[in-house]
Amino acid sequence: MVDLACGHGLLAYILLLLDDSSSAALAVDRRIPEQAAKLAACLEEDWPRLAGRLQFVQQDLEQVALLPGDLVVSVHACGGLTDLVLERAIAVGARVAVLPCCHDLAAGEMGGLQGWLDGPLAQDVYRAGRLREAGYRVITQRIPGEITPKNRLLLGAPPV
Repeated sequence: MVDLACGHGLLAYILLLLDDSSSAALAVDRRIPEQAAKLAACLEEDWPRLAGRLQFVQQDLEQVALLPGDLVVSVHACGGLTDLVLERAIAVGARVAVLPCCHDLAAGEMGGLQGWLDGPLAQDVYRAGRLREAGYRVITQRIPGEITPKNRLLLGAPPV
C-alpha cells in the first residue's frame, strides 16, 4: 500500500489497522511534518502490531516507484495532486482510492461537464471517466459529511 501526499501518514496507519494482510506501507510526501513521528509513536504504542510496518519517504510523488500489485491511496490530495495520483496508478495498473479535495477549477479538467454539473463534481466525474477509459472498474461512494465535506470517494480496480 502506498499513501501518496500522506501528510502525517494517518491514512496509511488506518489501512494497516483495517487490513492486517498488508505487511507494510509506504507513506510519501514532498515534506513530512515533524509531528508525523509523534503521531507514529502514539499509534505504535497503542497498537504494537503497527510497529515497523510504515515507512515514511520524503520525496516528489513523481519519483516514487509503484508496482502493479500496489494499492495507491490519497486523502485530500489538493487540486492537481489527485490527478497525479490517478495518473501514477493508471501508468502501472495499480488499484487506486482517492478522496479529492480543493478542486482547481482554473487548471483542472472538467471534460465539458461544467454546463450540467458544478465544477468540483464535474472534475470528479471526469476523473471517474478517465479510470473507466483506462479499463478500470470504477466504484464511487460518499463517506459521511460529518467526517469531511469533501466526501466523494473514488475507487478503481485495473483490468484483470
